[in-house]
Amino acid sequence: MKKNKFMFGGIIVTVFLGLMIYLFTQSNIQYVSDFTTVMEKGRTVKATGSWVKEKNYEIDKQNKTFSFYMKDETGREMKVVYDGTIPNNFEVATSVVVTGKYEGGYFHAKDILTKCPSKYEEQYEEKGGDHPENVKI
Repeated sequence: MKKNKFMFGGIIVTVFLGLMIYLFTQSNIQYVSDFTTVMEKGRTVKATGSWVKEKNYEIDKQNKTFSFYMKDETGREMKVVYDGTIPNNFEVATSVVVTGKYEGGYFHAKDILTKCPSKYEEQYEEKGGDHPENVKI
């Protein structure tokens, strides 16, 4: 009887550890700054870049998608399609982080995060002073 309890307990521990390892590997999302790596990975990543304003963006109300072109740090462009609405402050964003994967010739985003310009940068420009990053101590 005791042998069965230990065997049952061992199976539960093994299943639990296997589940934890699986969940950890699935939640480990890597940041990528170039689209070549995004295409090679074939799994969910966080890609950083900026919106290509010259190409505008498209909102497809029928399919409920939002799409735009994004440029990485090397200047390479990629189409991003997001199932949802346009994020707040998208048009004034200085950079964009999209979470998703490359499939079907474009980046299919699950989430979009926009970074807007700092209100403090505007204050320095208005006063004609040096930006805090340019001040040497």
